[in-house]
Amino acid sequence: MLKTSELEVVEALAALAQAQRLRAFRALVVAGAEGLTPSTLAALLQIAPSALSFHLKALSHAGLVSAETSGRNLIYRAEFARMNNLLTYLTQDCCQGQSCVAVTDTAKACC
Repeated sequence: MLKTSELEVVEALAALAQAQRLRAFRALVVAGAEGLTPSTLAALLQIAPSALSFHLKALSHAGLVSAETSGRNLIYRAEFARMNNLLTYLTQDCCQGQSCVAVTDTAKACC
């Protein structure tokens, strides 16, 4: 696993800090390794192709998605390694090294 820098984390979180980009990224995560074409993704998200292109570019710049040419189509995929590195960075020192337990009472600590 590659060490994720603070700058990379900030760029990834900034890319995800917009509703349509977050929805696009989540749709690509659900699609898995198959990925989705821009037209399929635009229809799924009910977003104009030009707007989707703008959002995919931001996600790509942050390293969260990749595009591959397949015949006449582009296939966009979530970059799972990058996503996992981001999650690891955010949680690596969680709960002072203790196992975290889901808490339903917001007044309780995570551990």
